[in-house]
Amino acid sequence: EGRRIYDNIVKSIQYLLSSNIGEIIVILLSILGAGLIAKMTGIGHVAELTPLLPIHILWINLVTDSLPALALAEDEGAKNIMKRKPNRSSSVFTKDVVTAIAYQGILIGILTFISFIMGIYMTQGEWSVKLSVGQTMAFLTLTFSELFHVFNVRSNKDSLFYKGMFKNKLLLFAVIFNICLTLGVIFVTPVREMFKLSMMTKEQIFIVFGLSIIPNIVSETVKFVKKSIK
Repeated sequence: EGRRIYDNIVKSIQYLLSSNIGEIIVILLSILGAGLIAKMTGIGHVAELTPLLPIHILWINLVTDSLPALALAEDEGAKNIMKRKPNRSSSVFTKDVVTAIAYQGILIGILTFISFIMGIYMTQGEWSVKLSVGQTMAFLTLTFSELFHVFNVRSNKDSLFYKGMFKNKLLLFAVIFNICLTLGVIFVTPVREMFKLSMMTKEQIFIVFGLSIIPNIVSETVKFVKKSIK
């Protein structure tokens, strides 16, 4: 039981850190690329080229990330949990954990930034409309990619399907509940206006979900390659 609790604490740390790195990366990319984007689009509003507003980041940190991170505490212990040799000098930040946090966080940030750019380029009309659509796509991509990503951190070695996606009922509830809340932000007009977001077209929604699932595909591929090499 002690080992299970320790493992689940590490999972929560990995999930929260990788998610926050994703947010840092997307903001960093928008700062570094603001001049180039403004030049390519022919606009002069460089200062407004931010993919996420403060209220979006607060929502993601306080609502989107919190429930799944807490629900990870209910994860079952690994099948071989008592076969592992104890290592009193081992750190929470092992090589596998640090590597996973880095590449998963960077990937989420890059995909969110791509979504922001696509939203701007796909939209016709005034700059304010384009920016709003871009921010909406970035907000949704970051939110959904982090919600889907929580299944990746349940194991850095085994596939998410091997772990059983439906075994942790509390985690599944947390993800579904957060998806419903996020959709409420988009579809409830007063809330959407408060968040300064826009309604999405079917094509844009498809792109958002397509980008959001990529971290899971990459993570599964990395696990498969690591197992094949061993």
